[in-house]
Amino acid sequence: MEKQERSSFSSRVGFVLAASGSAVGLGNLWRFPYLAARYGGGIFLLVYLILVVTFGFSLMITEFAIGRKTKLSCIGAYGALDKRFNFLGWIAAFVPLIITPYYCVIGGWTTKYMTAYLTDGPAALADGGDYFSAFIGNTPESMLFMLVFMALTYLVVALGVNKGIEKANLIMMPALIIVSAV
Repeated sequence: MEKQERSSFSSRVGFVLAASGSAVGLGNLWRFPYLAARYGGGIFLLVYLILVVTFGFSLMITEFAIGRKTKLSCIGAYGALDKRFNFLGWIAAFVPLIITPYYCVIGGWTTKYMTAYLTDGPAALADGGDYFSAFIGNTPESMLFMLVFMALTYLVVALGVNKGIEKANLIMMPALIIVSAV
């Protein structure tokens, strides 16, 4: 049986952008800081940021090190370290299955807003929430944009690490930073 070579990132920048893209959730960018500031949770936000930088960064580096050492998937990597930790690999593999439906819906909303922004302009979207309410109340349209988002995501993943994920992140992560800054 011939061993198939696994694809990998062609540059460190591509890897860093892809890792950042998977670590930065939509809630971390928009909803959480907004709600913390709105309800007087500034000190909580400070503690949260400290924990993200310390514990979050440490755990991310640990996961990278385990993956590099074992050269296995998350399921096999934890088990290779110690059989007692095999369940951690299964949890790490199961979590994306839980959050995928959420991100597909939010991705559909984002796809709709991006399309509407380009076709109708920003003024059409700034109506106090009526545009959004009408959109989510229209089930066929919501489903259509969710399916468009899912198809685009499938295409990026199907193209592989170099031609898909890395190239998409080289465009989308700088765009996200620019949009967030504006």
